[in-house]
Amino acid sequence: MASFASFTAPSAARTAAYPKTPQLSAATKPPTHISHHYSSPAGHRRRTRQPLHITCDSTAPNNTPVPDNHSPTSRRDLLLGLGAGATTALTLDPFSAALARPVRGPSIEACVRATAGDQTFACCPPSFAGVDIQDFQLPSASEPVRIRRPAHLAGLDPVWLDKYKRAIKAMRCLPNDDPRSYVQQARVHCAYCNGAYVQADDTNKGLQIHYSWLFLPFHRYYIYFYERILGKLIDDPTFALPFWNWDHEDGMPIADMFKDTESPLYDPLRNPAHQLPTSLLDLDYNKRQPAVRTKDEQVRVNYAVVYNNMVSGAKRRLEFFGAKYRTGSAVPVRQSSGSCENLHNPAHIWVGDSSRALGEDMGNFYSSGRDPLFYVHHGNVDRLWNVWKTIGKFRFDFDDYDYLNASFLFYDENAKPVRVKVKDCLDNKLMRYDYEERPLPWRNFQKTPASSATVANIFGGEKAANAAEAPAVELTPLTEFPLALDSVVSVSVARPKKSRSAAEKEAQSEVLVVYGIELQGDKVVKFDVVVNDDPANPSGPDKFEYAGSFLNVPHDSMKFATNLRLDITDLVGDIGADDDDELVVTLVPRVADGPVTIAGVRIELQN
Repeated sequence: MASFASFTAPSAARTAAYPKTPQLSAATKPPTHISHHYSSPAGHRRRTRQPLHITCDSTAPNNTPVPDNHSPTSRRDLLLGLGAGATTALTLDPFSAALARPVRGPSIEACVRATAGDQTFACCPPSFAGVDIQDFQLPSASEPVRIRRPAHLAGLDPVWLDKYKRAIKAMRCLPNDDPRSYVQQARVHCAYCNGAYVQADDTNKGLQIHYSWLFLPFHRYYIYFYERILGKLIDDPTFALPFWNWDHEDGMPIADMFKDTESPLYDPLRNPAHQLPTSLLDLDYNKRQPAVRTKDEQVRVNYAVVYNNMVSGAKRRLEFFGAKYRTGSAVPVRQSSGSCENLHNPAHIWVGDSSRALGEDMGNFYSSGRDPLFYVHHGNVDRLWNVWKTIGKFRFDFDDYDYLNASFLFYDENAKPVRVKVKDCLDNKLMRYDYEERPLPWRNFQKTPASSATVANIFGGEKAANAAEAPAVELTPLTEFPLALDSVVSVSVARPKKSRSAAEKEAQSEVLVVYGIELQGDKVVKFDVVVNDDPANPSGPDKFEYAGSFLNVPHDSMKFATNLRLDITDLVGDIGADDDDELVVTLVPRVADGPVTIAGVRIELQN
């Protein structure tokens, strides 16, 4: 159970271990608004590029739209007709009672066209009507173990690379109505993520596999069947996909094999600037104002982001996997994504073609499955799930009945429909695949404090050059919440308990929750969260004061609400605020393609 405290007026108790947060007397409450340091950047020019056509017999272009037999009704229109209130104000109650029912999905026959922006797309799979759906069985222990290697190294093996290309080409050449075809495999992600499906046991509620504990197991199965289909197509039971080893310096660029314009591994709908040999994936990517960093600076930032999401900010299951999601949970209320999903989000935006309105291919969930890089990217996400469970206490899978028995539908390598359950995918070795071991250079990353002079000048204190004249941070009054996040906002947040012992910190994490984040699902939204920091010059991921980021990857067109949960146990100690009654939390907008509102901020203690 979590105990929490909402933001309140600061008390007078402070310590000298860290520059002091601003004090408010009764006469000055509520304080004035914080100055606005953020403005929306100017738009950018859009260019048009034609998609690549890779054919088997000169008659089957890549990503050819295929008509389907399903109703053209959009998920948004359907939910409005059902009274889901997609256009009304949304509330997010983190204390709503669990229904104690595992998500069993989807209802294939109720599948409708997916939405992205103001467009709809045919993403429904071949009908399961009259087809016997089998329960998933783990492969035989006599099967060879497929070993997934880092893409930048695997691509150096010409024999393996030829197999990979042949397998992808064979998949592209399957008829579009074959559930194993390239078109249909890409549609899997579209249907599950962009509003095409409803829950099998509650068809009044949509199904979404992001922003919850379903994220990791769903994608594990998705990549698992995709890999086995490729192996089957080239008659190689040992074939294994590579993984994009972006948590290591050597693997941060897009591997060369994906840049060959004549290869079936190439996707023209990528950001061309990010396919240069010198371009490293930016795990702190801001599409409006991309950072200009040296290689060493970018590597350091990336390691910091991985560290924040895998080590310091992910000490417990809820923060790593995401919120619990049960049958009956409404899609417009997506409780919270886990740190592993948060870690994976920037690559989607970074790879996708920013000149396109919907950010295709990787930059939107409806289209991301069209890019071979998607499966390689998620291979690394899957690998990091394994790694996370090895690096500290309390790092194990949920044992909740509704988690273990949540289910999905896939077509296997024999084009047979199977129902899979989460409980059968928790040990990848039983699924007969594993990862080549790689170094973890981020494991013991050393963060550093923000400039003491800068912080002192903002918060005052004995370190300031002229403490008497040092300005204080202006706090947003409590009456402003909920508020539109269109500028930098700072607020004082009460802590549920101060001066905690080492044993207490181990027993319960201190978690900062930005709750009731309301936005449109098809808009890119990014904001950073810093603590006791300079709002005019907020710290980056490699600084003590940085708590984390929220980034929405565009998907369906529904308005929804969610939370951002950030473990700040280490952060509080690093900035010397263990004995403080409250913390000053600053929300820093980075990208807002649509309006964003915040219901509030609080701090919890999480078991």
